[in-house]
Amino acid sequence: MTDHPAPLDPVSAAIVEGGLVAILRAPTSDGFAAVADVLVAAGVTALEVTLTSHGALEAIGGLSRQLPETIKIGAGTVLTEDEAKAAVDAGADFLVSPAHTLGAQPVPYYPGTFSPTEVYRAHTAGAPLIKLFPAAGLGPGYLKDLRGPLPAVRIMPTGGIGLDDISKWIAAGAVAVGLGGPLIGDAATGGSLKALATRARHAVDAVAFARS
Repeated sequence: MTDHPAPLDPVSAAIVEGGLVAILRAPTSDGFAAVADVLVAAGVTALEVTLTSHGALEAIGGLSRQLPETIKIGAGTVLTEDEAKAAVDAGADFLVSPAHTLGAQPVPYYPGTFSPTEVYRAHTAGAPLIKLFPAAGLGPGYLKDLRGPLPAVRIMPTGGIGLDDISKWIAAGAVAVGLGGPLIGDAATGGSLKALATRARHAVDAVAFARS
């Protein structure tokens, strides 16, 4: 295993550049369009629509048409090959799973991992970014220790990461972080979009601060 990361595809490179993926999960996707507008205005450049949200595929297509091409729209909680195909057909730029359940895909695929063995296997299988999940219980120190023997692996911790923890994860070596509930809150189900904008700016600023 080389110490130097392999070149990235354009979608993964854009996610790494932005440093965070906003995860949209709600009982229905009805509020995702308004939430997406607020997130993008705050500087978020990658959105993940979870397939557990009713209407997720339609939302992926709608967001792809609604937002600039520079904004990457992915599908999350993708567990089967059929779900992967449906998400790609809907316009998903990338796929994310809570575990490593899929084979090769026509778009970048970020499998979920937890242990060093799972991380290494996902890396050798060609995953450009690897989701560390659930990350909150592990902590940034786990990532720092993991990257010692695996410096070429690009890891995106996800799951329970609070806004105040973003800079710690980035400092520990995360190439990006996935943010769900702590970022979105209740904005997708009628909550305050103004409060969402404040949280989103805080998240974007935290990535920039950690990298400076």
